Amino acid sequence: MKFESLGLLEELVSAVREEGYLEPTPIQSAAIPVVLSGKDVLACAQTGTGKTAAFALPILNRLSAGKTELVQGRTTRDIRVLVLTPTRELATQIGDSFRRYGRELPIRGAVIFGGVSQQSQVKALREGLDILVATPGRLMDLMNQKHVQLRGIEIFVLDEADRMLDMGFIRDVKKIIAVLPKKRQTLFFSATMPTEIAKLSQQILSQPAKIEVTPVASTVSKIEQGVYFVGKKQKMPLLSHLMKSLNVQRALVFTRTKRDANKVSDFLNGAGIKSAAIHGNKSQSAREAALDSLKQGKSRVLVATDIAARGIDIDLVTHVFNFNIPNDSECYVHRIGRTARAGASGTALSFCDPEEKGYLKDIEKLIKKQIVVMMPSAGMEKIAEPLRAPQSKQAPFKAVSAHPLMERNQARRPSRSRYRR
Repeated sequence: MKFESLGLLEELVSAVREEGYLEPTPIQSAAIPVVLSGKDVLACAQTGTGKTAAFALPILNRLSAGKTELVQGRTTRDIRVLVLTPTRELATQIGDSFRRYGRELPIRGAVIFGGVSQQSQVKALREGLDILVATPGRLMDLMNQKHVQLRGIEIFVLDEADRMLDMGFIRDVKKIIAVLPKKRQTLFFSATMPTEIAKLSQQILSQPAKIEVTPVASTVSKIEQGVYFVGKKQKMPLLSHLMKSLNVQRALVFTRTKRDANKVSDFLNGAGIKSAAIHGNKSQSAREAALDSLKQGKSRVLVATDIAARGIDIDLVTHVFNFNIPNDSECYVHRIGRTARAGASGTALSFCDPEEKGYLKDIEKLIKKQIVVMMPSAGMEKIAEPLRAPQSKQAPFKAVSAHPLMERNQARRPSRSRYRR
């Protein structure tokens, strides 16, 4: 199937082609025609499945084709589309997607989030928008200050609903939904469906089309996984060794605490491996600088805590390292799902100290497979030693080269859309 067959405007197909995408992902194939038809959508999909384009492309199409006039009495200054997402990083990335895909269309948009001055955000709102991408906290602040009116919303997107719950935003989300027009199209995306999120979906959706792509435990099937049993003090030397000996082109390293994130980043930089850390104590500008450094190839390692990394969407990650084994099994799946995206291959390596062996067993139970125990290679004998019983599956590590995620056309058409943040 090609994007041309999904009923999208030629301007959108052209923009997608210039981004290097030739064929839609499963969720895009399933969701785009449904969204174009105006129906509500309930989608269970992980980050990395292409879900942003699954709603951004048909939304841009509907706005441009003038098929979303659902709200009576709206003005040209009213916001027509609201996308609510849990983190500022994800909000920025969604805004960038709308801007790139809609660069040939006269669509106005803005991204608002906390942690920065609201002055430019208020200015963009006053000038009038078609699409607003927002985090709940900043949107509630601006609503309370009377800077935002949502009376003209025609399409509402709730993205990463389960993360909204995890991060304590669900009350704000419900308050925002309460002021939206009753007559609207609602697109509901969540990687998992805990009870409270399932109830919320039932409350706000009307006869939705249900789309499920890549259940949580199966997302790991295309990722080469391995675990090193290693003492706590040996984790940093092991990480440095692997960074230098494997074909690590772009990596994410996950730590349990902010302090560990800083320590690991400092250690790698001291070893001549350019890296940056992001966590809750970092300023927004520092977080964005770290992400830009990785994306532009100035560094090849991003060290992050789980909270800080939620919603981050980075292409061409060849390796994910679990410096600490997460105590939440699904968190492991979300972590390693940052590699092997859009058909590419990827590698996930975990460092397990004796206190974390219980967490590892829980993970293996969830993914229904035993993670391969990595044998020490030359130069590693004193760093990592397998501690499992002899009958456990063990194998030497085989480095996986990155596959290009896509052919990228560096030539870009001049942007005619106006997106601010």
